[in-house]
Amino acid sequence: MKAQKTALITGASKGLGRALARGLAAREWNLILTARDEMQLRIIRDELAQKTHVAAIAGDVNDPAHREALAVLARGHAGLDLVINNAGTLGPSPLPPIFDYPLEELSLVFTSNVIAPLGLIQSVRRELKPGARIINVSSDAAVNAYPGWGGYGASKAALEQASAVLAAENPGLTVNWVDPGDMRTDMHQAAYPGEDISDRPLPETRVPGFIALIESDLPSGRYSIPDLIPAALEVA
Repeated sequence: MKAQKTALITGASKGLGRALARGLAAREWNLILTARDEMQLRIIRDELAQKTHVAAIAGDVNDPAHREALAVLARGHAGLDLVINNAGTLGPSPLPPIFDYPLEELSLVFTSNVIAPLGLIQSVRRELKPGARIINVSSDAAVNAYPGWGGYGASKAALEQASAVLAAENPGLTVNWVDPGDMRTDMHQAAYPGEDISDRPLPETRVPGFIALIESDLPSGRYSIPDLIPAALEVA
């Protein structure tokens, strides 16, 4: 009998988070899902409950009490094999230049994109099984200087550095900071208001690359999902 694995996914009600939840459900992973949109979260929970065990709790991962509630759920599942920190925020739209970036908004971006995912990891640290994998979703804006992307990119750069230190401090875990590549999502549309982004790939096209990473023995480090898509053919 195949041992069941459990994954916790944040931002699971739409976009990449929802696509990843569907991909893992198809591979019979147990799922713990969270997102702020309770109605949309309930819809994806009910859909995936036809395939696997799904627990879902709506809330904001910026809230320490919600993070602790997720830890309690993980405890009830006998631990976590995978954590995907996917939830985050773009910040102001249209994207402002650094000279004009409202510092209050910048603080919120760092809270959502750095503090919240680290807070979740701290909350569930005792529920992580030996060899568990943590995936912190990042962006190429973390390593490239795109005009307008300073606030978001700086927050993701901070998340990547924190992830690297977490990996160095915890050799028994696998920590990945992952650039999914451009996608056709609400967040990407908000970055380009009024523009046509229909040429960007849907989040579902990135799932095979994530699965290839999750089910591999690749070590801690930074990965770009478009680079892993060929490897996905080996695990399909």
